Amino acid sequence: MTDEARPTIRLDKWLFQARFLKSRGLAADLIAEGRLRVNGQPTDKPARAVGPGDVLTFALHGRVRVVRILDLGERRGPAAEAQALYEDLAPRDPPAAGPDPVAPSA
Repeated sequence: MTDEARPTIRLDKWLFQARFLKSRGLAADLIAEGRLRVNGQPTDKPARAVGPGDVLTFALHGRVRVVRILDLGERRGPAAEAQALYEDLAPRDPPAAGPDPVAPSA
C-alpha cells in the first residue's frame, strides 16, 4: 500500500475519538500550542493527516503519553472501543513509594 492510499484522519478528530480529550476544540488547542509530536516531528496543525502506524507523543494531565495509532475509528465510542484505536508505548509509572504491604507490622 502506498502512502497515497493509506487511510488517514485529522489529528484533532482522532485524539477526540480515542478519548484523550473531551472535545475536538481542546484537541486542536493542544496541537496548535505545539505540544504534540507525530513520528518525532513537532506539529501545530490540527488538520494534519495521521493514520495507522503513526506514533504520537504528548504530555497530558502530568504524564507523557506515547501512543501508536492502530485504527482510525468511525466515532467517539465507549472507552473500550477507544482503547482499541491505539497501543500505549509509554513506560509504566513506577509504583508509589510507601509501606510494604507484605512486611510484618511491629
